[in-house]
Amino acid sequence: MTSREIVRRALRFETPSRLPRDMWALPWAEEHLAEGLKELRRRFPSDFSGPGCNVYRPSPRVKGDWYAVGEYVDDWGCTFTNIHKGVIGEVKESLVQDLDGWRKLVVPPVETLPADYDKARDEVNRACAASDKFILTPCCPRPWERYQFLRGTANSLMDMAELSKDTTALIRFIHEYYLKELEFWGKTDVDAITFMDDWGSQQSLLINPVLWRELFKPLYKDYCDFAHSHGKFIFMHSDGHIQSVYPDIVEIGVDALNSQLFCMDIAELGRIAKGRLTFWGEIDRQHVLPAKDPQVGRDAVRQVAKHLYDPRGGVIAQFELTPGSNSDTAIAIYEEWEKIDAARGISKK
Repeated sequence: MTSREIVRRALRFETPSRLPRDMWALPWAEEHLAEGLKELRRRFPSDFSGPGCNVYRPSPRVKGDWYAVGEYVDDWGCTFTNIHKGVIGEVKESLVQDLDGWRKLVVPPVETLPADYDKARDEVNRACAASDKFILTPCCPRPWERYQFLRGTANSLMDMAELSKDTTALIRFIHEYYLKELEFWGKTDVDAITFMDDWGSQQSLLINPVLWRELFKPLYKDYCDFAHSHGKFIFMHSDGHIQSVYPDIVEIGVDALNSQLFCMDIAELGRIAKGRLTFWGEIDRQHVLPAKDPQVGRDAVRQVAKHLYDPRGGVIAQFELTPGSNSDTAIAIYEEWEKIDAARGISKK
């Protein structure tokens, strides 16, 4: 099977020839774990890719380097301050200080969308046809995080506590831009559309789940419905403890979810979602991947497999290499997944 076939079969619970793999690496890892990354990519190549072509136009608002120490201005005009090379910084001074004036300040980056949709679509489709990887779109709606980038985290949380018409209007405005951006990608040959929002602290959702269901669940359902109506899978990412909304994520039709399993009760996640969506990783990057003893990685894989693994599909072997990660532990993680596949009668091809 090609990588594309392996991932598709895993998502559909049609018994892929092996477990799909997906490894993320921040620039920090490229610099500090160069030899380990080379070995990981040689032995366990990813089954995922982007289209490999950039059809977006450059934004005159962008300044600086996203991963460099200093300030970076993104294509919405939000300024990030970074004190650690190789990772992403934070917004310290929000663009929208006074919520009632947001309409004069918030301008979506429509200038970056392809100038010629037909030409850009043809370029993407040629790239998809030339690859046997499972292709994820680079477009990634993130309405909650974009709201935070515009307002700042503290202001955003206070806005959620004292909901106003301006808050809901700004969230809707952001969402409508993302739907416009998705219109292009829905008519290409990418395999899946992605969206994200980091919703969890280490112990719970950042806001009341009732409010989450009222404000954000309908937006995410729009993304899911859009993807499925265009014959695409839909992949979601959210960091932190999001167990309280796992049933909702299943309900709206997310095909694959990337979440921090080890922040939550993995056994309970299995009871909620096993067989109903695909667990797109992850093996814990906070405590497991930095471990000096590779056995910690093997044990973590066994814990996930006990509650979530099914040889028919529903699991993608995924993790992210971030500051402090140990490449020997990462290699052990993939070796352990291979052992589990072999023990259940699944080919390694």
